[in-house]
Amino acid sequence: MIIVVTSTWIVLTALFLAPSALPAAWQYYIYSPATVCLWLLAMMFGPVILVFRKWSWIRHG
Repeated sequence: MIIVVTSTWIVLTALFLAPSALPAAWQYYIYSPATVCLWLLAMMFGPVILVFRKWSWIRHG
């Protein structure tokens, strides 16, 4: 279960940092308060949803 949660957080963090290579004018729209709020919600609820979906894989290895 730790592997699933950690990998989910790593993927979400990488997706959040990926647009930093874009021009500065675009970064305001990508890093808007709504986007950051959605990212934070995904960081909290994404691992929980993924654990429920992969529960049989986690239990049986």
